[in-house]
Amino acid sequence: MDILLVAGLWLDGSSWDDVASALEELGHRPVPVTLPGQGDGSTSATLDDQVAAVLAAVDSASGRPMVVGHSAACTLAWLAADARPERVAKVALVGGFPSADGQRYADFFELEDGVMPFPGWGPFEGPDSADLGEQARRDFASAAIPVPGGVAQGVVRLTDERRFDVPVLVVCPEFTPAQAQEWIAGGEVPELAKAKHLDLVDIDSGHWPMITKPAELARVLVA
Repeated sequence: MDILLVAGLWLDGSSWDDVASALEELGHRPVPVTLPGQGDGSTSATLDDQVAAVLAAVDSASGRPMVVGHSAACTLAWLAADARPERVAKVALVGGFPSADGQRYADFFELEDGVMPFPGWGPFEGPDSADLGEQARRDFASAAIPVPGGVAQGVVRLTDERRFDVPVLVVCPEFTPAQAQEWIAGGEVPELAKAKHLDLVDIDSGHWPMITKPAELARVLVA
């Protein structure tokens, strides 16, 4: 199966290297997606550009792929299901949830010169980063790619109710499946409250399991 891997904020496709290797060993074809503005040098990329890149990967896939989104990119994976409900076999959401129609994509931190740089580890202290050692933190921060403002502040547009027919897997790293279910039932994740086929699975990691638990993440996706 083709498994499209879409990284969250500040990351490029290389963040999936270890997961991709493990997926190949398990007999699948990983396709890390290079997002405009996150690895191609562009600072003027928009959310629409990133959606187009993910849809191009879906359209180029062999058969019906699984689309994996990490963190903020859970919304990109969900937008793929919205635009290609008949083509996407399953959506996997790692450490995040899809934004609703009309919400900003990832307007979390201040822009500087038109981009949103990695804010440092302060906002991620605690369960998010507990399994990242000092060297891993330094490596992450030094490689972090400032996200173009046109991406971070882009407005999410969802149009096709058939997205709710696409099976969804929520991979729960720094939170538990029980917490995720509570948030969904409480109305905090309206998109997933309408999903007709929803599974939640735990993984013992912080927010970036592709870095700290790549083999385990690959096994969860394949299962």
